[in-house]
Amino acid sequence: MTEQELPLAGLKVIEFTHMVMGPSIGLILADMGAQVSKVEPVEGDNTRRLTGSGAGYFAMYNRNKKSLAIDVKSAAGRQVVLDLLADADVLIENFRGGAMDELGFGYEALAAINPRLIYCSGKGFLSGPYESRTALDEVAQMMGGLAYMTGLPDKPMRAGASVIDVTGAMFGVIGILGALEQRRRSGLGQYVKTSLYETTAFLVGQHMAQFAATGKAAPPMSVRQSAWAVYDVFETSDGERVFAAVVSDTQWRKFCESFGLAEFLADPTLAKNTERVRQRERTIPVIRERFKRLDKAGLMAQLEATGLPFAPIAKPEELFDDPHLNAAGGLVGITLQDGRTTKLPALPIEMAGRRFGLRHDLPQIGANSRELLLARGLSPAEIDALVEQGVIRP
Repeated sequence: MTEQELPLAGLKVIEFTHMVMGPSIGLILADMGAQVSKVEPVEGDNTRRLTGSGAGYFAMYNRNKKSLAIDVKSAAGRQVVLDLLADADVLIENFRGGAMDELGFGYEALAAINPRLIYCSGKGFLSGPYESRTALDEVAQMMGGLAYMTGLPDKPMRAGASVIDVTGAMFGVIGILGALEQRRRSGLGQYVKTSLYETTAFLVGQHMAQFAATGKAAPPMSVRQSAWAVYDVFETSDGERVFAAVVSDTQWRKFCESFGLAEFLADPTLAKNTERVRQRERTIPVIRERFKRLDKAGLMAQLEATGLPFAPIAKPEELFDDPHLNAAGGLVGITLQDGRTTKLPALPIEMAGRRFGLRHDLPQIGANSRELLLARGLSPAEIDALVEQGVIRP
């Protein structure tokens, strides 16, 4: 797929973001073909320097973007950015409330000079009593019920990835795409806002609906009663573990035939899932014993041949060598800031049978400053003057 064939080719996006939520919005748009210019301080986005659990943020969420390193607190820097925004299609930001207004980049100010601009903010909360609070992914998971559902009853636990940041970003992209379609009809842009807290509430909505339908509170997933009789992690003979599930009566019959469970197949009280759930204490020990006769590879091969849902219990670092991810563009090769190369997950989308890959490697700080300003009409001498003043980093 050439660059011009990408679905968002020609879309001009200016990104003021850091950490995960905002950069994820830009990543999705960039992977799909938009020209995303990341505006960062002259010293670079602080996300570039995170360690520990944040060490992978910049590498994962900033490919296919261009970097403009500029001092937006200076009058000259602000004017340069305002010039870029004058014909931009989309602005993305996820800084604290009021920060963009203080710089002169608030929605009302920019809509006055570019009425077609779609302005997307990633925040902790949508409008309401909490909207001025500071939030993080973990804050939203805790107050939105996800940490309770993930952990033990007396020990809430955040999910093991920035699921709310990334999902909130996805809703932001949905909002942007909707606004683009509306702009096609009206000619006008608009303000789009996505948030962490409301994203979390949406994700736990199934548990809220369960309470509304049954009058019973959903217990944490760690102690829940599954809706299916076989829906567990099982040990194998070589000390490994495999998740396996049987989620229909047809699958149950195939499962029993494949694993030699003739006594279960012949029992009419186990023919329906509801009854099997009630008899789990009787059936699961037998199934565990049967599975433990096989090693991990053998069990997975038999489950796959039977057509049952199954999964090895993988660690993130094991996905680098996953044959499926490596077969058809599931991993995208990039160069890290220190020059080493690696592969990271592509967008989980196929369009017309094709995946979205790499057009621009991770940008070094200010790598595209000169290019972007030349394209906007500044002369080489004007750019040199801005460099000498410390306003931009080329």
